[in-house]
Amino acid sequence: MTHPTFPGATGVSRLDVYDSLAPDGLVGGTPHVHLVSTEAYVVTAGRGKLMTIDGAGLRETSLAEGAVVWFTPGTIHRAVNEGGLRVVVLMSNAGLPEAGDAVMTFPPEVLADPVSYADATSLGDGDDESRAAQATRRRDLAVAGFSILRDAAEAGDPAPLAAFYTAAARLVRGRAHDWSALIERGPLAQANRSLERVRALADGLVPSYDDATVQTAPPSPGARGFGMCGRLRTYDLRGGPRPR
Repeated sequence: MTHPTFPGATGVSRLDVYDSLAPDGLVGGTPHVHLVSTEAYVVTAGRGKLMTIDGAGLRETSLAEGAVVWFTPGTIHRAVNEGGLRVVVLMSNAGLPEAGDAVMTFPPEVLADPVSYADATSLGDGDDESRAAQATRRRDLAVAGFSILRDAAEAGDPAPLAAFYTAAARLVRGRAHDWSALIERGPLAQANRSLERVRALADGLVPSYDDATVQTAPPSPGARGFGMCGRLRTYDLRGGPRPR
């Protein structure tokens, strides 16, 4: 049986953006990109900014309580925390970022070597303190690579960004073969089901509502995870058996 999924087959998490200082003097998260998925921030507290790099160059978008900001695939983004920044994150293609859709902006020599990249992304299996330290090291390494891309964008040089996209695509190539099935089971299946209902209604028919139900999403247990942008609380949105 296919269980009901969250609207749009999106992912939802709560994020407290990191409040530690990066080497360039800014406080916040790890710069990275999603190659397939769109991400949105719904700001629930605090203030900050979103630094982005894409084909149009470098941009900064203010973040304050109540703001809704989203960024499409290929947009390199970095959350900067200017005081108590908390957001609800909505992510298209739920499960895909966890499957490797996200690539961090490490320096070119790290991106060029899959083993070095894997070592740099790993948080290890130590205690909370050691994982926090590794998350900071990972963030700082990504900031070093982001600084290269930022300087090039400000100088109007598109070559480093193009090279980053090439390296990122090379890194995920082996994993991307499995992503089609995730899309087909998630957002595509949900869209097709909606189309079936619309077409039935347009033909004067009553669609089947045998699967009508209500679902709740439990938060991840235990300590919050170390996400790329901050401490993260995820939710299991796969849907379970219908209540009886």
